[in-house]
Amino acid sequence: MKKYIVLLLLVGLVLTAAAQNQKLGQTGLKFLNVATDPRAVGMGEAVTALDGASTSLFFNPASMAWMQQRFDVSAGTMEWIADIKHYYASAAFHAPGSIGTFGLTFQSVDYGEIPRTVVYNGTADGYLDVGTFSPVAFSFGLGYARSLSDRFSIGGRIAYNIQDLGDGFKSVDANANPVSSGNRLEIMSYDFGMLYKTGLKSLAFAVSIRNFSNDAKYERDNFQLPLTFRIGFAANLMDFITDSKDADPFLLSVDANNYRDYPETINLGGEYVFAKMLALRAGYTFGYDEKGWTAGGGVQQNVAGVGLGIDYAYTPFGIFGNVNRLAVHVYF
Repeated sequence: MKKYIVLLLLVGLVLTAAAQNQKLGQTGLKFLNVATDPRAVGMGEAVTALDGASTSLFFNPASMAWMQQRFDVSAGTMEWIADIKHYYASAAFHAPGSIGTFGLTFQSVDYGEIPRTVVYNGTADGYLDVGTFSPVAFSFGLGYARSLSDRFSIGGRIAYNIQDLGDGFKSVDANANPVSSGNRLEIMSYDFGMLYKTGLKSLAFAVSIRNFSNDAKYERDNFQLPLTFRIGFAANLMDFITDSKDADPFLLSVDANNYRDYPETINLGGEYVFAKMLALRAGYTFGYDEKGWTAGGGVQQNVAGVGLGIDYAYTPFGIFGNVNRLAVHVYF
């Protein structure tokens, strides 16, 4: 078991070393790094080492192996900065026996309508108005996770990502008609992760690598996806306070993050669940320019053997305003 941990850590260290030559703000398809799950965001996105569900595929695929239900489905929406809308959905099936857990993910981004102009000397201001365009982005993922023992799990996800920025106008012809070319990109990305339960109460340790891929290119210059390496720790603090199995859980988690295009950050999060129905969450992210504390909550109820839940997260985003996330959750 230890050899798996050492291997993944070595891979992470290699990727971290490669990321030291950072290109700040110069990676593409950044929507892949925008967290949409309200539970994760409410906890400051410090969820790498938590037992998970289908949404774990967006953070650490290995966490999905510890899913308690046979089926899990989640879907949500987010009003991002600059009126950009994000949508996501995930589903997971925990196969009987030791086969493992299979999952699907979907993400889409609606950037809205953006005015389009081109440089043109035939107008008074030197620009020609050529209408609007509407960029979009999608990601479809397939994931798998498996527990290799009662303490150790591994997982991965492969994603097919699409970003269409619309037709790009290069110039205008002699009749003032725009000359355009397409700007559509399709690329595969890969996520890997492991989670290890230390045996010290509920303390868990995890590592994940997200958005590993080849270089991408639209017309000329190559660019890279937002590769991210995370190390996380998590535990139920009530395990260290009382021996009662009926005590309401209070999860505390912390993640250390290394990005290809951003300086290192630390995420801290907590979640208290009252009577298995009401969840209160809070988190803080260290190292960001406009983002700091986060908060959220959720309610869940079992109806005729089917679990239903609603989660919400609130993030003050400095000069960009406030960001709200909402999701529904079904499991059985």
